Amino acid sequence: MKSKFNFTILPLFLAFALPFLAISQSTETDGGTGLDGDGFSLEGALELFKKAESPEAFEKLLNSEDNYVNNLDLNEDGDIDYIRVVDNMDGEVHAIVLQVPVSETESQDVAVIEIEKKGKEEAILQIVGDADLYGEQTIVEPIETETKDDGRGPSVSVVRIVVNVWLWPSVRFVYRPGYRVWVSPWRWRVYPVWWRPWRPRPWAHVHRHWAVYRPHYHVVTTHRVVRAHRVYVPKRRTSTVVHTRTTTRRVATNKNGAKAGVKKTTTTTTIKGKNGNTVTRQKTTVAAGKKGKNGAAVGAKKTTTRTTAKGKNGAVVTKKKTTKAAGAKGRGGRKAGVKKTTTVKKKRRG
Repeated sequence: MKSKFNFTILPLFLAFALPFLAISQSTETDGGTGLDGDGFSLEGALELFKKAESPEAFEKLLNSEDNYVNNLDLNEDGDIDYIRVVDNMDGEVHAIVLQVPVSETESQDVAVIEIEKKGKEEAILQIVGDADLYGEQTIVEPIETETKDDGRGPSVSVVRIVVNVWLWPSVRFVYRPGYRVWVSPWRWRVYPVWWRPWRPRPWAHVHRHWAVYRPHYHVVTTHRVVRAHRVYVPKRRTSTVVHTRTTTRRVATNKNGAKAGVKKTTTTTTIKGKNGNTVTRQKTTVAAGKKGKNGAAVGAKKTTTRTTAKGKNGAVVTKKKTTKAAGAKGRGGRKAGVKKTTTVKKKRRG
C-alpha cells in the first residue's frame, strides 16, 4: 500500500522552521568574531548604566529585549540568558559585575563595571569584558571629544577626554550615604516574574543597533581604574563550559592543520665590523595555538636563530639554534612547558 504525503502541511512546516534555520545560518556568516562576546555590547551596557537610577534598575534594563544589548545564550539552550548584577564595594571603589548563571553549579562573568571616586564630585569608570567571552580582556570607557584649532588653517585636531561620570544617576546612587550594596537575588531558574527570555537574534541584526553607542565610548588598552580592578580580580567567576568553548573556537584549524592566526615574526640583522667580518643573523619566532599535523603542542613557541659569519680567511660559519617551548603534550609525549634547544654548527671554506 502506497503512503500518501499531505502536502497541505508543508507550508506550515516551512513557515515554522525557516526562521530558526535563517537565524542559525546568519549567526555564522554575518560577521563577528565567532566568540560569545558577539552577543553582548559593552558600549550598550555603559549607555544603560548611564541612564539607570540604580544598580537594580540597571539590571532590569540589561534584561529588557527592547534595549538590544543582551543577546547571550551561554548555555546554548536556545533562550537568551538572564544577567544578574552584583556590586562588590570596598571603600570608595565599586566593581559591579554582570554575571550569567549558566547552570546550578556555575556562573560566568560577562563584564565588570569598575568605578573609582577621584574627588568630592569626580569619578571615573571603565567596563571590562571577560576574556572567556571576548578572547582577551576588552576595556571600554566613555569619552568626550574636543576639537582644537591650531591656528594654522582649516585643519583641526580632535582630542578625547576622559569623562567625569559623577553626574550619572547610578554613580551618585552607589556613593550616597546609607547605600545598601546591591546583590541580585536572582539565580539559576529563579528569575523575576516580569522577565521572559527570547530567542537569540542574528549577529548582523543586533550589530546595527549597537552602532549608535560607539561614538560615545572607546576601546582602550590600559586599566585606568586600578583599585577597583584589584577588588574584582579575586572575585571573578568563570564557567568551565564557556572557557572550553572559547578556547576551542580560538584554536580553529585551517586546511594544513595549523592554528588559524599563527603568529610568525622574522628579524634579519647584518653587521660588518672594522676587520671585515660580516655577520648576518636571522631570527624567526612562530607562536602556534592548536596541535597540527606535526604534533606541535597547544601554545607551542618555536624560535630559530641563524647566524652566518664570514671572516678574512674566507671561512663561512653558519650556526643554527632552534628553541621549542611546548604548552601541552604533543605527539612526542613531552610534558607541558618542556623547553628543548638544538644547536647545529656548519663550517666551510670560501
